[in-house]
Amino acid sequence: MSGQSLPAFWVLVPAAGVGSRMRADRPKQYLQLAGKTILEHTLDCFLGHPGLRGLVVSLAADDPYWPTLSCAQDPRVRRAEGGRERADSVLGGLSRLIELGAREQDWVLVHDAARPNLARSDLDLLLSELADDPIGGLLAVPARDTLKRAGADGRVLETVDRSPIWLAYTPQMFRLGPLRRALVDALAAGAAITDEASALEWAGAAPRLIEGRADNLKITRPEDLDWLRQRWSAGR
Repeated sequence: MSGQSLPAFWVLVPAAGVGSRMRADRPKQYLQLAGKTILEHTLDCFLGHPGLRGLVVSLAADDPYWPTLSCAQDPRVRRAEGGRERADSVLGGLSRLIELGAREQDWVLVHDAARPNLARSDLDLLLSELADDPIGGLLAVPARDTLKRAGADGRVLETVDRSPIWLAYTPQMFRLGPLRRALVDALAAGAAITDEASALEWAGAAPRLIEGRADNLKITRPEDLDWLRQRWSAGR
């Protein structure tokens, strides 16, 4: 892709979850980080990119926090109705993108609402590496720690070879039509879909892994937010 422009893309952020493991008084995407909510920082990762065609956030129908954010009034950002599971929220967001003019072969980047530390360099790397890919792929990081398989008694059964193991991050980048069909078919079959790549895998495709930065952290527990606050206060 050297010397070529990056592809245009749409962004979909499923944000209907409650984040119970954070033990907070609101969904984790609305917790404060450096003067803004986590969700606002997450959207900022994309809103300054010239290739962005539009951005959809899938939200719970009774979400009282979203209307209070300034980005809710940004014309580049549209709301979709989220669902009980991530896949439901993504499907709702894809339908909204179609209403906004997205086409079957347009790229859609699905990104976690609570992953606000995406580096612009990683975003550009994903776009450039997958621009002409027939399937698409995702940012990921090779496993670095020793892996143990546990038994029912909580004791180690064996040490697992970590060399082929990767940690799946986001954004995950696929074309709208194939992603939508894979999600619909997988859910109809009762398949366990934990991310967009797993839907494509279920459909028989092999998404490409693009190595990104390990600090593209998903905030899941209180210590994750504490770590990110400290890092940002130190200038990242």
